[in-house]
Amino acid sequence: MTAVTRTSSTTVRAQAEAALAAGGRGLGRLLLLMLGVVPAVAAPLFAALFAGAAVATLLDHYYPGELLAVMTAALAGTAVGGLFVRPVARRTRARIADWYGIRLPVEYAPRPALEVDERGHWWTGYSYHRSHAVARIANLLHWALRDRATRAEILWLVVNPLTVAVLAFPVVGLLLGGGIYAGSVFFRSSYGPDDAFAESPVSPLVPVGLGLALVAFGVVLAPFAVRAYAEVARRVLNHDGRASHAQLTRRVAELTETRADAVGSQAAELRRIERDLHDGAQARLVAIGMTLGTIEHLMDTDPVAARELLSEARQSSARALQELRDLVRGIHPPVLAERGLGDAVRALALDSALPTEVCVSLPDRPAATLEAAAYFSICELLANAAKHSGAEQVWVDILYRAGMLRITVTDDGVGVADPTRGTGLRGIERRLGTFDGVLAIDSTSGGPTTITLELPCELSSPRTSTSFAKA
Repeated sequence: MTAVTRTSSTTVRAQAEAALAAGGRGLGRLLLLMLGVVPAVAAPLFAALFAGAAVATLLDHYYPGELLAVMTAALAGTAVGGLFVRPVARRTRARIADWYGIRLPVEYAPRPALEVDERGHWWTGYSYHRSHAVARIANLLHWALRDRATRAEILWLVVNPLTVAVLAFPVVGLLLGGGIYAGSVFFRSSYGPDDAFAESPVSPLVPVGLGLALVAFGVVLAPFAVRAYAEVARRVLNHDGRASHAQLTRRVAELTETRADAVGSQAAELRRIERDLHDGAQARLVAIGMTLGTIEHLMDTDPVAARELLSEARQSSARALQELRDLVRGIHPPVLAERGLGDAVRALALDSALPTEVCVSLPDRPAATLEAAAYFSICELLANAAKHSGAEQVWVDILYRAGMLRITVTDDGVGVADPTRGTGLRGIERRLGTFDGVLAIDSTSGGPTTITLELPCELSSPRTSTSFAKA
């Protein structure tokens, strides 16, 4: 029983110490929030009062002076407050990320550029103005009021001090009230009559205990107030997790571009197949047909020449068959359809011009279209390494982690792989863009070159274990 009691008291003491430590952190953070709102509130108010007082003094004897003073004060306060919109939002995002690990991403809509027409009028993207300065101000105001992220930050500039005041008031009230209530006992005992507590039926320890309890409750309440502040900030600045207009616009533009690239690539691939059939296998089959016709006429008159032509026709048919097989392999390799990406890349490595080591870690197969995109991207990278890198060895790593198919192709060549120098890497990037994939290049002068492909995907039916294999 004694051991159980000692363990229970130790647990209670540890929980109390943890609560006090969390409360101390909460009080510190709440104090930071209270100090942080002072400049954003005081500076606009001071600017408004100063500008309003100055205008009121200058126009003291005029009837519209008071009205102009109020308007000037409002404009001055708004202008100075606008300087705090981005810093306050940025500081709030940084604090929430540091305290709770909550990221509040932000993306602003592109600001329209000013354009001047032949008459000298400035177009802001929304309206025309003769003055360039007025056009710049109008452009900024229109953009700020139309951009969803900026509107949220403007709203947060107003909501921030109100939120801090509402959440900090109970905590500060408990701390001050409890401290004053507990200290009143010592104040009365120091300055009151000697028999001040003798006539009171309440022990002097009771007010002290109640005051300390209020202070403790304020300390415990502080972390919850800060957490509520973070939740309010998340809802205002992050739109409750909804995508902004700028993000949706960019996404639509990306999908439009990738769709156009996919359609263009498909049309180019059809033209390539048609050209290869016309110039290769079709031409050989036509030649074989003409040769067989000639053999038919020579069978009776010149059997020796007919046998020679028959041998040439057999060789031509073998070459035509090989070209058809190469063409089918270029459309979709049979080993890729039958065995999957890992074995297809291993077979590709065997035919590569450079020694290629392949390491595969795939629990199961991705979708067929994504497999084909990854396979032909690796084909292009191996061909580039053989043509341009001057490498002696190539390494291909294929692995699947956290919903991403990651492919790394590394060579020990001279480096300096640049997508702007040719169409190969740009074509790979467009092919991956169809699947929301990305291409990253790490290639310095002197090598090595590492090209990484990442494609989000889901595997068909993952097995219980992950196999590693090298080729």
